[in-house]
Amino acid sequence: MFRISRRNKLLLLKFLSLFSVVRGYNILIIILAQYLASIFILSPDNLSMREVVLDLNLFLIVLSTSFVIAGGYIINSFYDTAKDLINRPNKTKLDHMVSQKKILTLYFVLNFISIIVASYVSFFAVLFFSAYIFGIWFYSHKLKKVLFLGNLTSASLALTPFFAVFIYYRNFEKVIFVHALFLGLIIIMRELIKDLENIRGDIALGYNTFPVIYGERFTKALITLLVGITVIPAFLLINKFDVGLMNYYFYLSTILLLVFLFWLWKSNEKLHYLLLHNILKLIIVLGVFSILLIDTDVVINRIL
Repeated sequence: MFRISRRNKLLLLKFLSLFSVVRGYNILIIILAQYLASIFILSPDNLSMREVVLDLNLFLIVLSTSFVIAGGYIINSFYDTAKDLINRPNKTKLDHMVSQKKILTLYFVLNFISIIVASYVSFFAVLFFSAYIFGIWFYSHKLKKVLFLGNLTSASLALTPFFAVFIYYRNFEKVIFVHALFLGLIIIMRELIKDLENIRGDIALGYNTFPVIYGERFTKALITLLVGITVIPAFLLINKFDVGLMNYYFYLSTILLLVFLFWLWKSNEKLHYLLLHNILKLIIVLGVFSILLIDTDVVINRIL
């Protein structure tokens, strides 16, 4: 019977710890989303799928984005250590398998590499990613504790990887901004659900979130309002813009949001809010893969 040695087991745990801290699974989804958006939405129609995928500058932008996001998760985890010990003690124990000193060193290394990588694209890219790094640090250090501004900043930072790509292609069509509005509203709702989920730690450490200041009922009412607003860009994308078969994604998302809303008002425990958080995450992930449905002819032509 195969047995893992104690040393190898420790190395495996440290790898899992590091993967957990930098949220490797989220970064992989973001990389996929950037490439799918580039291939099927943002890049000029005369470029083949092969040309987009093999575009060195695009690869460097995606790579730099990945390093910045990984560093962002590290610094966010560093500032949230005390809160996470209250809200998610088991995950925090895993995250601390690697020393804080090594983790912070990795944070600086990742940010440094991201700027070096960006410098091969352009000076503007260096400025863009430098601002992105500063924005993530300032959010983690200060803005996270500020009422609503923390949620708004978090949503903006989550959308920044897509802004990086469509600025590269200089594609500023209205439909892209409506897509961004839909996604941004989903992300803000997810942040508010996280506030409900983490209310104990936020109260203990003095975070000014909506559940802490105004209570759970008010926060649920605010989320309900946001669900209603989210229906507007979904309606526009289905009826006013040509999104092809992706309209089925927006129909499904609307149904999932109604289910989400039903369970929101029945939820009063951390586990319930975790489920709601996962529903919103499912909508986001499905949105990434649904990009392929915008124009199936383009998918076929670009693959061929």
